[in-house]
Amino acid sequence: MVSKAEVVKLTDGACAEKMTEWMYGWWGRRENYPREAVREDILHSFGVERLPQTYGLFAGDELAGMYQFTHADLFVRPDIYPWLANVYLEPRFRGVGLGRVLLESVRGNASAAGLDELYLYTAHTGLYEKFGWEYVRDIDTYLEPRVQRLYRLDLRRPGSEKDPLLRR
Repeated sequence: MVSKAEVVKLTDGACAEKMTEWMYGWWGRRENYPREAVREDILHSFGVERLPQTYGLFAGDELAGMYQFTHADLFVRPDIYPWLANVYLEPRFRGVGLGRVLLESVRGNASAAGLDELYLYTAHTGLYEKFGWEYVRDIDTYLEPRVQRLYRLDLRRPGSEKDPLLRR
């Protein structure tokens, strides 16, 4: 385990190039986005009070991972928002507890951003449940893999009403 790990809201473009490489390599190339468009998307999420916002996980002084809060992530469901998106941990930092540090920071950072709830979609099973996310249902993303899991994190009081939009 890295001795010091911290997740911080990013306010400038100092990490933009590394994050661009991660996101372009992960989904940008596959979904035919120009590398420059991926970079612009990341740059426009630094230092804003509204969405999108980007958070970086630092292991010591080194950027090890990231995530974003955004208003749109799944184009077939524009009625659901805000989203936790682009959760990424560099492979060499996996398996040493940093993923836990990253995901445990989501709730506090989302609350500080004034969010009441978050959604995400993923092919992972059993990961997000460990951090309080509720599985809603499988959803056709029209991406690869096509059918993925939709999750919701309620940041309000426990037992609050579920979103009726998710019944579709």
